[in-house]
Amino acid sequence: MSKRDIGTDDYRVKVRPGKGSRPRTKIRPDYSHLPRGVVFRIDRGRFHLRLCENDTTVVAVKARELPHGSIAIGDICALNGDLSGMKDTLARIVKIDPRTSALRRTAEEGEATGTERVLVANADKLVIVTAAARPEPKTGMIDRCLVAAYDANMQPVLLITKTDLADPAPLISQYAHLDLKIFCSQLTGRDENGQEILNDIAITEIKQELQGHCAVLVGHSGVGKSTLINALIPEASRLTGTVNEVTGKGKHTSTSAVAFELTGGGQVIDTPGVRTFGLAHVGPSELLRGFPDLLELTQECPRGCTHQDNETECGLDEPLLNEPLLAEKVQNRVASFRRLLSSIAQPDWLP
Repeated sequence: MSKRDIGTDDYRVKVRPGKGSRPRTKIRPDYSHLPRGVVFRIDRGRFHLRLCENDTTVVAVKARELPHGSIAIGDICALNGDLSGMKDTLARIVKIDPRTSALRRTAEEGEATGTERVLVANADKLVIVTAAARPEPKTGMIDRCLVAAYDANMQPVLLITKTDLADPAPLISQYAHLDLKIFCSQLTGRDENGQEILNDIAITEIKQELQGHCAVLVGHSGVGKSTLINALIPEASRLTGTVNEVTGKGKHTSTSAVAFELTGGGQVIDTPGVRTFGLAHVGPSELLRGFPDLLELTQECPRGCTHQDNETECGLDEPLLNEPLLAEKVQNRVASFRRLLSSIAQPDWLP
């Protein structure tokens, strides 16, 4: 090794030795032996988890090396620290296990515009809750939630509430050609505490649909998500609100997402009412996951095809032109796909 050049030959000049260049190790800690817990609530920097091995509830903080916002409801995490679950004790999240799914939303307003956020992890069903009236249903919002479900590889379910106030048939007809299960519920009265009561048949059907699954409820404020949670899980005791008579909009009663255990197995995750559901992270290829029957047709599309109506050589148009018998079966599916595709770039306030 050559002698370090200090810029002078004067022996009286003393130079401090340089710092060592110890290479950074690529070996990472092994957390495979640590207990795992599932995040069911996030509140002001504290993560509430249920241990997988014994259902003990613990409160934890995240390790410094985990980025801000990297932990979502439903995540399975490796834990160390105090796992007793006793009051004023804290565990520590040191690792997040790989996710099977991630429901994402892109911020469209404020300083966080364009930032992608994971709302819920490891869920397999997305229940899109909309009211038949008060507030009025917005197909634009439903379409965007459907796109988010297909992108996350989740099975979408449409639940139309308050069918005692309006006929749901027109709304149902718009989604008849999608592979989409649709349920309807209506109010039958109120209990002694003033809480709304849903019809038993609808609750039984919905509960059977969600049994054994991890389901997420998404919808505008005032559509009845908290009322549904209370009907499915009475001990949840979620606050319910009213709808403004002037604006027709509901007010927020849930401030954070919370996961509840469903009797007989499964989880239901209640989310706060959403105003926007940005989809800047979703493209045509991600949306096609929800239309496997159309995927083969797009193989003949030219490079860069957007699959929209204005494409002159889109493979989705071939069966409609060349095979009249097949056209009747495919036309509605193609129309539904293109409607969802166009909804990605539309603002949420469109009806």
